[in-house]
Amino acid sequence: MQLTWPAPNRKIGIIDALALTGLIGLLVARFIPVARLPFWGCALRRTTGWPCPGCGLTRVADRMSHFNVAGAWDANPLGTIAAALFMAAIVVSALHLLFKVPLPEVHLTRREKVWIRVGIVCAVVINWMWVAAKAKFPEYVGG
Repeated sequence: MQLTWPAPNRKIGIIDALALTGLIGLLVARFIPVARLPFWGCALRRTTGWPCPGCGLTRVADRMSHFNVAGAWDANPLGTIAAALFMAAIVVSALHLLFKVPLPEVHLTRREKVWIRVGIVCAVVINWMWVAAKAKFPEYVGG
């Protein structure tokens, strides 16, 4: 991995785009009760009883927008980590755009990119196994 630091700038990049996406998502979660919409919910869970890998993400967004980290973690741990990273991106982007704080440029080797992808897939699978176990066997898994 190679890190380079550019000169102070306000050049819009991927972190700024992620920050805007996170800001919009968290504001919607904070002020619009989307979970109460009649069509909202997991179709897989409704038909099979098994949660999908994304089950709990609406609750995560709602709880993280209220700074309820423990409640968000209970709904979906990986989603909580993602929401926290979105929140961090909002802060970093604000500093970057307001005060010209430079953001480092990360250059990964091909091998590092492969291992990051493998790690993400493993994290998603492990998280889904936990969410599924918690939904189907709440008496054994933190329910």
